[in-house]
Amino acid sequence: MTTAREIAPVVTVDAVITLPGSKSFSHRALIAAGLADGTSTLRNLLQADDTRYTAQALQDLGCRIAWSRELCQVTGTGGHLQVPKEPIYLGDSGTSMRFLTAVAALGQGRIVLTGSARLCQRPIQDLLSALAGLGVEAVSERHNGCPPVVVQARGLAGGPTKVAGAVSSQFLSALLLISPFAARDVEIEVVGELVSRPYVDITLSVMEDFGIAYYRQGYRAFAVPAGQQYQPQDYEIEGDASSASYFLGAAAITGGRIRLTNLNPKSCQGDSGFLHVLAAMGCQVSVAVDGVALQGRPLQGIHINMANMPDLVPTLAVVAAFAQGETVITGVPHLRYKESNRLEAVATELAKMGIAVRETNDGLVITGGRPHGALIATYNDHRMAMSFALAGLRTPGVRIADPGCVAKSFPDFWKYFDTLGRK
Repeated sequence: MTTAREIAPVVTVDAVITLPGSKSFSHRALIAAGLADGTSTLRNLLQADDTRYTAQALQDLGCRIAWSRELCQVTGTGGHLQVPKEPIYLGDSGTSMRFLTAVAALGQGRIVLTGSARLCQRPIQDLLSALAGLGVEAVSERHNGCPPVVVQARGLAGGPTKVAGAVSSQFLSALLLISPFAARDVEIEVVGELVSRPYVDITLSVMEDFGIAYYRQGYRAFAVPAGQQYQPQDYEIEGDASSASYFLGAAAITGGRIRLTNLNPKSCQGDSGFLHVLAAMGCQVSVAVDGVALQGRPLQGIHINMANMPDLVPTLAVVAAFAQGETVITGVPHLRYKESNRLEAVATELAKMGIAVRETNDGLVITGGRPHGALIATYNDHRMAMSFALAGLRTPGVRIADPGCVAKSFPDFWKYFDTLGRK
C-alpha cells in the first residue's frame, strides 16, 4: 500500500482537459479486434490496468498486440483461439472476467480464468447459466457462483438462451460479443430488469462498427445471425465519460469552470448524462464545437435514479455532500458487487467526514453540510479514490489512502488532478 495522498484545497478550478479513451469502449474494441480476421488499429485506447488485463488475455488466446503511446495494433484470430496452458489471470477487472469467460468458449480445450481475491468474490453464475443455454460448459471452480471459472471449450452451438439482468449488463454484453461465431443464430432473452442499459448500447455500437449485424427488441430480446465475421478497423476510441465526472464534479464543488475537449454529450456512454445531473443541481452547462464546459453554481440536492450511470454514484455522493438539502440516490443495489461494496463504502467515508448519510436497499440518502478532513479508505477501489479526492479541493485535511489504486482505470489521474486550479 502506498503512502496516503493529502489533497490541497484550491482557490478555484479553471482548466481545459482532454480525456483519456473510454474504458468501456476500449474493452469492447480490443475484443472485437481480437476476434477479427486481420489487423486493426485502435486509437486513443485506454492504457490502464483493466484494459491491459483484457489485452494480455487476448494474447494468451492467440492474438498479437503491439502498444505504442498513441496506437494499439491488434492482429486478431478470426475466432480461432489457442488454449493457454496456464490460467488466465485478470486481476481486479470484472469486465475482463465476464467478457473473456465468454470469449474462451470459442476455443477447443480446457481454459481457466482467475483473478484477485476480490474478483473471486464477485458473482458470475448468471453468465455461466446463460452460456449453458448456448451449449457452453463453464462452471465456477469452487461451486460458489464466483471465479475462478473453468471453461471446457468446444465452440459455440448457439440457439436461444436467457440471461438475468439484475446484477450486471456485462453478462448480456459478453454473450452478444461472441454470438457471431455460433453455429446457429443466437437469441437472447433478458429476464427481469436490466441494469446499466447504456453499456449494452456501447457493446452493440462497437459490434456494428466492426461489421456485425444484430436485431433487438428494446432491452428485452436480442438476436445475432450466425456466420458473421468481425472486420478489422482503424478505430478511434472516444473520451471516457466516467473519467469526465471527476473534473465536472470538481468544478461543481468549487464553483469553478472546466472544459472537456473530447466529451461527446450525445455519446451512448450513459455516464455522459452526468452533465444533466449537475445541471439539475444548479450548474451551468454549455456545449460548443470545441467541447463541453461546466460552470459551478450553488448546489441543491436532488432525487435521482442512477441505474443508467451506477459508476458515478460515488462522484455524485461527494458532490451531494456540498449541496444544500437532501440528495436521494436510487436504482443501484448492484453497487454492492463492484470492486468494493460501494454503497457501504461511500456511506462509511462520508460519515467519517461528518456528513449525514443513510444507506437504503437500492441507494443512498445524503444531507449536504460542511465536510471536515479525514483519512479516506479506498477499499482498493479506484472510483472511491478519485471521487473523494474532489472533497479535498474544498476541505482541508482530506487524505486519500492507497492513491495508486486509480491505475485500474485512470493511471494518470493525479497528473490531471494537479492541473485543476491554483492551490
